[in-house]
Amino acid sequence: MKCALGAKNKFAFVDGSIPVPPPDDLNRSAWERCKHLIHSWILNSVSPQIAQTIVFHEFAIDVWIEVQERFSKVDRDLIASLRSAINNLTKIVLDYLTEMKSLWEELNSHRPMPVCTCPHPCRCESVRAAREFRMEDQVIQFLTGLNENFSVVKTQVLLMDPLPSINKVYSMVIQEESNNTAPTLVSIEDSSILVNVSDARKPYGHGKSNSGFPQSKNTSRYCTNKPHASSNVSSNAVVF
Repeated sequence: MKCALGAKNKFAFVDGSIPVPPPDDLNRSAWERCKHLIHSWILNSVSPQIAQTIVFHEFAIDVWIEVQERFSKVDRDLIASLRSAINNLTKIVLDYLTEMKSLWEELNSHRPMPVCTCPHPCRCESVRAAREFRMEDQVIQFLTGLNENFSVVKTQVLLMDPLPSINKVYSMVIQEESNNTAPTLVSIEDSSILVNVSDARKPYGHGKSNSGFPQSKNTSRYCTNKPHASSNVSSNAVVF
């Protein structure tokens, strides 16, 4: 909702930056139009059950405050269920990463990274280190959920210092998956069987032999034995 309202330059109407103008203000009508527009956007963005409880609010800021108070509180049961859902993901790599990143984003919305609120901003690297630790935890969690077919790439990634980003790790896993699913070559034993079958189908000599023995490729002799044919040649004659 913050992204949608901010893109339309209307978030100031719900965070209190723009106060309610008095009734005699010349900008009152424009403010009323924006108020109704934002109210309708919020109503169309929530479920019908939630919309029934906020439809009668007069000001958009009141709608925003009620939705914020109701749904922005930290729910540890929800955090536990999100972590359990992340640990139980077992799908193909693309769906696995997509659903895991979606759960990570939802979990991070309940546990955002701390921001320095000191009058003078800190110059230490503690916040940046905390963000790097969170990214490393996500990479390790992603690798932990993969099956044993990716043991090689898991070992390679965990030995890297520093750990690559989650998108780089995903590309490495996809490459490993394509290598595992590549067609295997025919083994030597299977190749010899195919060669024997091919040789058995080749004709030998220039004619058909009734003796069952293959003829030599370099000879022009062939059998003309025809027991049931009448011929002047003897039935036992062989022509050279």
